[in-house]
Amino acid sequence: MIQKLRNIGKEKNVSSLLTNVVIAFLGLLSFMLLTRQLSKELFGDWVLFITLATFVDLLRFGLTRTSVVRLLAGADKERFKNLLGSSCRINLILLGLICIFCWGVLGFLNYSNISLNQGYKLFLTWYPLLALCNLGWNTASALFQAEQNFNRMMFVRFANIGLFVVFLIGNGLWFNLGLLEIVWVNLAVNLISSLWCTIKKWDGLVFLKYADKTIEKELINFGKYSMGTLIGSSLLKSADTLIIGLSPILGSAGIAMYAIPLKLTDLLGIPLRSFTMTAYPRMSKKAIAGDLDGVRKIFYSYSGAITLLFIPVAIFCFVFAEYLILILGGDAYADSLPLLTLVFRVFTVYTLLLPIDRFTGVLLDSINKPKLNLYKVIFMTIANILIDVLAVFVFESLVMVAVGTVLFTLLGIFLGFYFLRKEIQIQSKQILPEGIFFFKNLNAHIGK
Repeated sequence: MIQKLRNIGKEKNVSSLLTNVVIAFLGLLSFMLLTRQLSKELFGDWVLFITLATFVDLLRFGLTRTSVVRLLAGADKERFKNLLGSSCRINLILLGLICIFCWGVLGFLNYSNISLNQGYKLFLTWYPLLALCNLGWNTASALFQAEQNFNRMMFVRFANIGLFVVFLIGNGLWFNLGLLEIVWVNLAVNLISSLWCTIKKWDGLVFLKYADKTIEKELINFGKYSMGTLIGSSLLKSADTLIIGLSPILGSAGIAMYAIPLKLTDLLGIPLRSFTMTAYPRMSKKAIAGDLDGVRKIFYSYSGAITLLFIPVAIFCFVFAEYLILILGGDAYADSLPLLTLVFRVFTVYTLLLPIDRFTGVLLDSINKPKLNLYKVIFMTIANILIDVLAVFVFESLVMVAVGTVLFTLLGIFLGFYFLRKEIQIQSKQILPEGIFFFKNLNAHIGK
């Protein structure tokens, strides 16, 4: 029995899931602490700052991470150094460009006296420094995923967000510091994680001298599509917040209210992120070997299993939505409880659709069709932005913003299957049966 538990603990799906659970729990705790330490407007500014930072992080690392993970599979020692060194050099160049852009725009806005939401100004001022502070651990994450070393990934992220949570607890009890000081501490904890990765030679900085222009071109040629896909995917998630922030009616308070049901929905995505992190290298390996039957089987079993896993969770969240929102947001959001409850219940429908949509995109990348995945995400993003503009500026409704999320996800599923049927003859009717088979034969997956 003890040996079986050890084997389960070492299994990559479980390890990945545990990593994401720990990080998500700490993220949830920090979210709850911040809702109680900041006013609605200041919390909305924080959410906008973090949303923009996450979006640009995906842009930066999307250019190299997916391609590095794919190409590191089976790489020899020399190519290993070339890949990490080349990836590091690309990321350093992007960092310089980001600094020029953010501080250049900030200087123009200050010179022109143009009024802008405080969250946007916070981002333009401090993100370049955050980008420097989180460079090391973000670059190292590609190595961790390629090696399927999720325990190491968990410890690095724990050093980051764990220290931030400790600070927030102290801030709530004794310090009572404001938003700006919280941003400074966030920079510091990111720097600590990055320095750790640099010292341990995980971030590729030590291999910078092995950077190769040919490999950089190879990374960028694949990465330009995956970066576009990640940008689009991030816009799908962040466009709601960004557009709400531009509204003179909803503004920062609207962002703060919308962030609560959105955060609860993010928690439902923990198993999905974990399984995609393990499924992508596996499908890529089989695709490179020409085993398309194996690729299809992994797609069916993973997407089906996660969809089945989400059904009881979504039902629970739908029924107990009011209590979950009060636990997360606290009494300050009690006056908005009916609205936030309705928004969250709409999001539970979205979570049931998300696994199949996400895995169609992962499968397109795995079979070396990132361009088709990019097209899929572009259409979804355009649909989302158009719906958000109508919802925010015409209807002035957070519920309509949430409904738009369901609609563009349905569009994504349709496009994903349309492309995949042409490429590898995917059959949607196989998903749920293979998902059931996955759980019936769970022991067969342990240790893979």
